[in-house]
Amino acid sequence: MNQLYEMNPTQYRWFYDFVVENKPTDGKRFLRTLQKEKHELAERVMVTRLHLYGRWVKKLDHAEMYKDLSDQNLELMRERLMETVIWPTDDTNTEKIG
Repeated sequence: MNQLYEMNPTQYRWFYDFVVENKPTDGKRFLRTLQKEKHELAERVMVTRLHLYGRWVKKLDHAEMYKDLSDQNLELMRERLMETVIWPTDDTNTEKIG
């Protein structure tokens, strides 16, 4: 968007309005609609997102991310286990001798 704003303010305004109207949360649908309206701009968005993804992947430490996600999952499972276990109390679980 910044690049488009600097290079072509008119196209930037059109694209800004398009993004507001067609939320880009579903990338495939968003690009399909954009291709129908402005084919060249859709290609530019596809190239840009691929480039940004490539930069993001290079910065990502996959092993650390896997460990972090595993630790988070373990923590969540531990919390859930603690919520569901019925812990015996001294009053209910004592056997009387004699």
